[in-house]
Amino acid sequence: MDVLKSVFIWMTGVLLIVVFFPLTFLIWLLTLPFDKNRVVIHRLLNWQSFLAVRLIPIWKLKIEGREKAAGGGPFVIISNHQSILDILFINCLSYRLKWVSKIENMKIPILGWYLRMADYIVINRGDQESKEKMMEKSMRSLRQGISVMMFPEGTRSVDGEPGFFKRGAFQMAVDAGVPILPVVLDGSGGILPKHGLIFTTGHRVKVRVFDPVPPESFNTTDPDMLSVYFSNFITRELSVLRRSS
Repeated sequence: MDVLKSVFIWMTGVLLIVVFFPLTFLIWLLTLPFDKNRVVIHRLLNWQSFLAVRLIPIWKLKIEGREKAAGGGPFVIISNHQSILDILFINCLSYRLKWVSKIENMKIPILGWYLRMADYIVINRGDQESKEKMMEKSMRSLRQGISVMMFPEGTRSVDGEPGFFKRGAFQMAVDAGVPILPVVLDGSGGILPKHGLIFTTGHRVKVRVFDPVPPESFNTTDPDMLSVYFSNFITRELSVLRRSS
């Protein structure tokens, strides 16, 4: 049964790409001269993510606390990372932001093209110069009032539990003097196994947004200490989220 449902899901995904990619490309061309921050494309991708989440019937998405970031920002937004599908679910928050993506994603057909059209921020994790350019572009976005979204783990969890948080997001928040917006996500890890093609069904995905933490509440300017604090915070709140399900 999962195989048949997976065939349907992949066909739905292909159909959405066939319909929306040419439209997205056309809008990108038309808005390129005046939409320097690619706000239009980002909003279009948010809408496409929302539509895909609604059309694919193997999960139910519940979002809590979206309003906590309404009217504020910019933020450095952080979340735990369980699945490649997390991007769809986070996009359903419809926040104005720039994703930070590993360079490997740029090589994936369609996904890489979308990343380029939206002018998202790319990092080669093994290259110090790339890390510096990522920080420069992220800081520029924050100065322009655009939030930056990162998965501090840098990769998907293998067991659904948060892994080690790298310091980059927290160094960014300290240097820019902007709040950190924590987001906890659960339920996506079992939908599509890493490197797998078969979807499983009956999943309840929850996205919970917490109050922004302003710089004056950091109590430190050490990004390593902040990474430990927020790693513990997200691990603890993930357990609370699971108990409330």
